[in-house]
Amino acid sequence: MSPTFQIEGVDVFVEGQGKDETLVMIHGWPDTHRLWDAQVAHLRSNYRCARFTLPGFDAGKPRRACGLKEMIALFKRIIEQVSPGRPVVLMLHDWGCVFGYQLLMRHPELVSRVIGVDIGDAGSPAHVRTLGIKAKLMVLGYQLWLALAWRIGGKLGTRMTRYMAHAMRCPSDAQLIHAGMNYPYDITWTGSHGGYRDVLKFDPPCPMLYLYGTRKPFMFHSQAWTDALAAKPGSRVQGFKTGHWVMSAEPQAFNEAVSAWLAPSVQTSSKASNS
Repeated sequence: MSPTFQIEGVDVFVEGQGKDETLVMIHGWPDTHRLWDAQVAHLRSNYRCARFTLPGFDAGKPRRACGLKEMIALFKRIIEQVSPGRPVVLMLHDWGCVFGYQLLMRHPELVSRVIGVDIGDAGSPAHVRTLGIKAKLMVLGYQLWLALAWRIGGKLGTRMTRYMAHAMRCPSDAQLIHAGMNYPYDITWTGSHGGYRDVLKFDPPCPMLYLYGTRKPFMFHSQAWTDALAAKPGSRVQGFKTGHWVMSAEPQAFNEAVSAWLAPSVQTSSKASNS
């Protein structure tokens, strides 16, 4: 599949027949735009679907780290090109949530609705209070491992990255996983490339669908956050009996939940549930 256009060295793929709404899909670690294959196949008959591989995540392109401000500016340019004059629906996962939520908080006029997958208020005081010592050590362990793999780079860094991806049961093709994907963890722990000091508290100013996996050692959200979100008009929270990659583990159920929420008739809030 050839990219529709390129911005700042990032290939953007646009598919679908929908005229009214555009979905912009943003993946996280250690994935590429291919994460959303099943979602695009399901949604492209009714929506325009735009996706891309995060800067530095494409194994076929030069090693590159992208700071928060640069990332948000890139997202803004992509959205303005794929949907000029009309807000888009964001579909986000993992680091795509972290970056996408920050775009939303800074440029709410660009987004009509947001679909967040498995990352909620992660890192907030409320969320941190829910984590036990074991969970905190697990977070520290995998993040520092990946930050070190970024610093080492090369074949050894890539072997370290693939080892961790395998340990975390990542469904992505191992051949596409490499050390260059780890710079968000380096930025988190070293403050390189401007750090993440300017991250804004995430309180979605638009309707949100939050889908998450329940079969994980710990959650990336607090119960207080999901309860507050589920009470907002037009928003919904739904759990699935999966791990972190909900869209890959249960693609049919995931796609049905997304389609139902995107439908015009779905305008009321819903309490959290587990499928």
